[in-house]
Amino acid sequence: MSFYDELLAATEEERNDLLSIPFIQMGAVGQLSLESYEAFLGQAYHHVKHTVPLLMATGGRLPEEKEWLREAIGEYIEEEMGHQEWILNDIEACGGDKEAVRHATPSAATELMVAYAYDTIQRCNPVGFFGMVLVLEGTSVSLATQAADHIRQALDLPKKAFSYLTSHGSLDVGHVDFYEKLMNRLEKDEDKQAVIHGARMFYKLYGDIFRSLPLIAIKQES
Repeated sequence: MSFYDELLAATEEERNDLLSIPFIQMGAVGQLSLESYEAFLGQAYHHVKHTVPLLMATGGRLPEEKEWLREAIGEYIEEEMGHQEWILNDIEACGGDKEAVRHATPSAATELMVAYAYDTIQRCNPVGFFGMVLVLEGTSVSLATQAADHIRQALDLPKKAFSYLTSHGSLDVGHVDFYEKLMNRLEKDEDKQAVIHGARMFYKLYGDIFRSLPLIAIKQES
């Protein structure tokens, strides 16, 4: 069994727990209100804006023997640059105040996930950050495009209000293939265990963000 397959098997329970969260379930079938969708985007902004800094921090902490992984991180950085601005533009397209979101304080759940990511890199094994990559990109592939289509139709919003979700649904398909190849190059057991532990933790921490969002169903026409 490749390490990537081992990673998926080792984190299946946590992944299923995340996907069973009511907010995610309702989003996938387009039952969320505009308020809930905007709340999701707001918290997404407050963790996505850390993606590039986290990748940079990871690259800076890797030993010379993992130069191949540092080079891959450089590719990730190029593709992830500026995605937080896409989210703010989506909020504006929904009629929200993107500058208010930019300067808002993130939820406790979002702060904790971001803090744990930095802590993993600085205090533990920086390779463990790739557990977060699995959680965020794997979830996007399975849900993002489907949720965007259903929410857009239900709320009658323009396509430009979903650039973050739709781009990640398609973009991350390629990212997951790239990620799988990277993970299968890991040789040390300590690195593999760091990724598995990180993924388990980030499934819970990312899930807590969704659990903290306002779960408001769209009003059905009578």
